[in-house]
Amino acid sequence: MWILLFIIALLFVLGSALLLLRSAHHAKIPDNVKAQPYDEDETTW
Repeated sequence: MWILLFIIALLFVLGSALLLLRSAHHAKIPDNVKAQPYDEDETTW
């Protein structure tokens, strides 16, 4: 019985991980987003 619950939980974990990877793969940055120039700030902590 415990093995069956473990297998079901493992399937849910793998399925959610695959969904997250798929949604991250299809993320698209809009065309109107421009890269900001990096400001060379020499501040020390």
